[in-house]
Amino acid sequence: MMGVTRLRAIVVLALCLIGIVFAIPSLLPASTLAAWPSWIPQRQVSLGLDLQGGSHLLLEVDTAAVQRERLNNLLESIRTAMRTQRIAVTGLQVLPDNSGVSFRVRDTPDIEKARLAVRELDRALQIATQTDGTIQITFEARELAEQRRRILAQSVEIVRRRIDEVGTKDPTIQAHGQDRILLQLPGVREPERVKQLLGQTAKLSFHLMDNNTPIAEARAGRVPPGTELLPADKELEPDGRPRQYLVQRRVSVSGDRLTDAQPNTNNQTGEWVVSFKFDGVGARQFGQITRDNVGRPFAVVLDGKVITAPVIREPILGGSGQISGSFNAQSASDLAVLLRAGALPAPLTVLEERTVGPDLGSDSIAAGTMACIIGYLLIFALMIVGYGLFGIIANVALLLNLAFTLSIMAAIGATLTLPGIAGMVLGLAMAVDANVLTYERMREESAAGRSPFPAIDNAFNRAFITIFDSNLTTLIAALMLYLFGQGPVRGFAVTLSIGIICSMFTAVTVTRLLVVGYLIWRRPKELPV
Repeated sequence: MMGVTRLRAIVVLALCLIGIVFAIPSLLPASTLAAWPSWIPQRQVSLGLDLQGGSHLLLEVDTAAVQRERLNNLLESIRTAMRTQRIAVTGLQVLPDNSGVSFRVRDTPDIEKARLAVRELDRALQIATQTDGTIQITFEARELAEQRRRILAQSVEIVRRRIDEVGTKDPTIQAHGQDRILLQLPGVREPERVKQLLGQTAKLSFHLMDNNTPIAEARAGRVPPGTELLPADKELEPDGRPRQYLVQRRVSVSGDRLTDAQPNTNNQTGEWVVSFKFDGVGARQFGQITRDNVGRPFAVVLDGKVITAPVIREPILGGSGQISGSFNAQSASDLAVLLRAGALPAPLTVLEERTVGPDLGSDSIAAGTMACIIGYLLIFALMIVGYGLFGIIANVALLLNLAFTLSIMAAIGATLTLPGIAGMVLGLAMAVDANVLTYERMREESAAGRSPFPAIDNAFNRAFITIFDSNLTTLIAALMLYLFGQGPVRGFAVTLSIGIICSMFTAVTVTRLLVVGYLIWRRPKELPV
């Protein structure tokens, strides 16, 4: 009757029951859910930083450090290319503003040959030649901008992996501007460990050491080309200075080839170590290096410091090994987290740090809850005064709208913030507005002399177009807020969108079912609106 069949009524009531069941956990303390049976829904709406409290960090990505490293690599490549082509050059250096590399060709006939050799290294390089034979090499501005964008995107992804490894629940991690990352950690009151994990680039590499040059000569400044002095991570010399190692610049095996890293204890010594495993390519490289260099020390370098430098006793062909270095349980676990998550392409610096206490979050929840209660009570009273019994039916549908909104947010893992509560209140107002449109149409139909059943049927059918149009335009606005907004704006858009979608069900389908049920039960001569 009037579009309400028994099957449709059963489906609608079943959906309402499911919505209520899934919304209940979000209204109860988390401690009470532990005693619930496992088959009962237990997912709660996640609370944002402004409601739950936690830490807010603004990080800066040091893209200039990546540019310097890239220029140093280019410098080594040019030196090797000039040596291979037997071109004599002088003054090979990085420009003071880190915009490129310059060098001077001694013999004029070799200038064009040098230009061609540089061009073969990278087609994106811009090469300028001066009259005295000096060649300046810079990168295209477009390529540098793309490099910064790529570094920022990679940094966001690596930060996300590291935070996920630590087990932080519902973090907000997003790019902020051209070289910054916004990080919000709900529930984290002491972010020191997080900052420590993010403060390390975790760039791991394996290098052969230079056995031909005495370390004393290297310390005196006579470092052979292709090598560099690196400090030890924790080892000290007898005089108290950090121990230094002379290692080859060339990376024998990159830490990018790691597929897993886990903290373990050495079976023989009982000390904490980090076990690692390479992928197929890394395993072949590691096996080849250890096979060809038995008896030579092999340095494990992390962020420019030598963790350990063991001597290769025998070829390691299994693609796995261990890193030792005076670890304890916590430091071994943290290093394993860093290696599993991958190396940051650039160092991160904490520009801003704020901690939101749980008391402030509780105050926000109380204020938001009070706003919802006051708003609902006002709507409840207005609907009863304006529409009597049908106003009560509209309020029942309104409660169901709130239950559906909470259950959907819990199901999809959406985070509720203070602006999200504002979106929820606005969604309730939009939901009751649909009932107002329908009831006013009922009054018009009754005033035209129609009996209750035709009046209600016409009212729901004709009001639906207006309801759909108004909700659709608001939904489009909420979608634009979500696409172009950030942080709290998105939270507002999510809750508003969910509330609007739910209102299309509760304010039309549920209300219609209840109104038709009342008519069948009471058979009134005129509508109680």
